[in-house]
Amino acid sequence: MTILEKIVAYKKEEVAKIKAEVQVKKLVESPNFKRTPLSLKKSLLEVGSTGIIAEFKRQSPSKGIINDTSDILEVTNGYLDANVAAQSILTDTHFFGGTMVDVMKARSINEVKPILRKDFIVDAFQIVEAKAIGADVILLIAACLTKEELKNYGQLAADLGMDVLYEIHTQEELDKIDANDKIIGINNRNLNTFKVDLEHSVELASKIPDSCIKVSESGISDPKIIMGLKQYGFQGFLIGENFMKTKNPGQACKEFIGQM
Repeated sequence: MTILEKIVAYKKEEVAKIKAEVQVKKLVESPNFKRTPLSLKKSLLEVGSTGIIAEFKRQSPSKGIINDTSDILEVTNGYLDANVAAQSILTDTHFFGGTMVDVMKARSINEVKPILRKDFIVDAFQIVEAKAIGADVILLIAACLTKEELKNYGQLAADLGMDVLYEIHTQEELDKIDANDKIIGINNRNLNTFKVDLEHSVELASKIPDSCIKVSESGISDPKIIMGLKQYGFQGFLIGENFMKTKNPGQACKEFIGQM
């Protein structure tokens, strides 16, 4: 069993338990559900946008603990001060040490930048849940969803006014998505082996339609890499570990953006 398969199997069980306890009606009645989500697309395309989607991540299956001391409120303020294009927050608890409360806390002080709920979406329930906790964007990972699921979940998110970041790592995964006018993230990290390969992203980028917004995810540790990726049409850059492995992720993000 690959790491991804383990995560997805665990996630399906976890979501089934939550669904048994929480009614969709309750989610729809939550205050955050009534707000109009912010657009990731708009934020990435804005004149002068940094394109940085800065992530809050405590741990990962491949690296173990990355940062278990930084506070979500401090980091959110730091990222906002650095003028990120958006914020990404891991909500998977078992493998990544995140919680949905992290999104709610960040949302309480971040009213201006889109928040991506970063998780393994395996059920429509999680999309409604994402809006209820204050997220603006969801992640749909093509590697763990069927063509039909990608279409249906994408449509549900759109109906709720949310943007979708579709994540791919291979041509086969790209082929599962009706890619026109979408936000497509190329994960430089292979989710089966957790190895990072930036060259791979550059090759795949040329296969994505020009109507799409291209986002490069994982393994970006130097502002020079971003300048290179921009030449291949990338407009968004999801960075987590590089900031989170420091004592002050917000400051690290600000310095990184200052060097771009």
